Amino acid sequence: MASPAPAPEAFTRAVAGLRVESPWTEILLEEIAPPQRLAKFAFALSATVLRGEDEVASGRLILLHEPDGHDAWRGDLRLVTLITAELESDLATDPLLPAVAWTWLTDGLEHYEAAYTAIGGTVTQTASTRFGELAGPAPTADLEVRASWTPTSTDFGAHLRGWCTMLASTAGLPPPGVSSLTDRHRAPAG
Repeated sequence: MASPAPAPEAFTRAVAGLRVESPWTEILLEEIAPPQRLAKFAFALSATVLRGEDEVASGRLILLHEPDGHDAWRGDLRLVTLITAELESDLATDPLLPAVAWTWLTDGLEHYEAAYTAIGGTVTQTASTRFGELAGPAPTADLEVRASWTPTSTDFGAHLRGWCTMLASTAGLPPPGVSSLTDRHRAPAG
């Protein structure tokens, strides 16, 4: 059996850039096994956002690399994300929430000057009420953001920080430079 081909330099540089620390102490990043069939080379991170002891949001960020490029990506590297968060029930029906949630991603990337092209995705808001044997907890509301974009800059740390900014916004953490009276464990943004 032949050994796998070594990863191209563009991919290894991108992975190194994604291995920076989160600017928020509430966002725990961890390397996970990447999907195997989406591209020749892949790298993946998971994120858990904690407020105190409670998990308030989670996400995955996957780096895909096709050395010969991919027409739909308009490049050879692609970042793909899935973020989920529980919402306050009154937000589940807010018609402005999807557009606002989308700007959390684009604003986060732009704040860190993480240049990109071919961005696309979906924002889904759901409300759930339990019945019968599952009855009990109050109705819940959830937000899910699926997105992908092609980085046009080589600063993958900027892409990670922009993604973390979106996670922080989704979880309701204060923006960079703002302290919450109830949460004084926030690390400064970088």
